[in-house]
Amino acid sequence: MSETVTVDAEFTSPIERVWAALTDPTSYSRWMFFQADHFKPVVGHRFQFRSEPGPGWDGIVDAEVLRADPPHHLSYTWVSGVLHTTVSWTLTTREDGGTSLHLEQTGFPADARREIGGAHYGWTKMAEQLRDWLASEHEGAGGSR
Repeated sequence: MSETVTVDAEFTSPIERVWAALTDPTSYSRWMFFQADHFKPVVGHRFQFRSEPGPGWDGIVDAEVLRADPPHHLSYTWVSGVLHTTVSWTLTTREDGGTSLHLEQTGFPADARREIGGAHYGWTKMAEQLRDWLASEHEGAGGSR
């Protein structure tokens, strides 16, 4: 049986702005723990996320876009070492014009407790950083975004 990590976040920014933050390399490099080589939100596109290597990890995640439905859904494979999972982002517009984000990383082996904990911590922190970055971009634009 596989395990899933979920993270939910709320943003005052409109859905198009959150989508851009998830798919534009200049934007996501500001809030994500990873850099991506040549990312494009196009089904079948292969790319890599890169981060600082650590003990037992080379810092590379191989990925392939599985679904891209702007501005509502993005999913890609997440392959690092023996870990083969899928990351899915779902965005919905709230009544107040803000955005709800739901992230799922599926396919963890049930015994991968350390990896599950690390993924939950990492995605939660990145969602917080995304919220902060979107807020600072909003303020930097004089509140017009």
